[in-house]
Amino acid sequence: MNIGDTAKLNTNPEDSPETILRLFVYGTLKRGYWNHQRFCAQARSIEPAVVWGRLYHLHAGFPALEVPEGLILSQGTADPLADARRQEDIGTPRFGRPTGDWDLIHGELVTFTDPQRDLPPIDRLEGFRPGGQSMYQRVMVAVLCGRTSTPAWTYWMPCLDYAERVASGEWLRP
Repeated sequence: MNIGDTAKLNTNPEDSPETILRLFVYGTLKRGYWNHQRFCAQARSIEPAVVWGRLYHLHAGFPALEVPEGLILSQGTADPLADARRQEDIGTPRFGRPTGDWDLIHGELVTFTDPQRDLPPIDRLEGFRPGGQSMYQRVMVAVLCGRTSTPAWTYWMPCLDYAERVASGEWLRP
């Protein structure tokens, strides 16, 4: 039995010992980068994964991801537990190449077991303010991890004319 099965067997996720939240990271939250230890040390697992999008290097020294709007499964809210439950409700999303000029973006799928503890500090780091002015938006997209498509949250920005596109699809330490 895997972690996802445990959460699905319980009819009330608030009573379960843990609620799983998956986050796709592609920049400073990846292993070996400066925000990883502070924000992702509590992760249950971290696995290589990919999403469709366009990756940019910002002059501020960190990356931004643009994802096709048609692939956004849900918008993040101020309630980490509700967002984790929404992720479980999605099931297995289709992972197909979108039309247009999109790349496979390489990053990591980080699985947290305490969204109320782990997500708010990352939302603050990314400048995500639901319903307000945000630096990044937190959205749910299909993530391919191994041969399995799974819904995961990620942080994205709309198209950036002033940023440098990362053609390889993998952001590396500048």
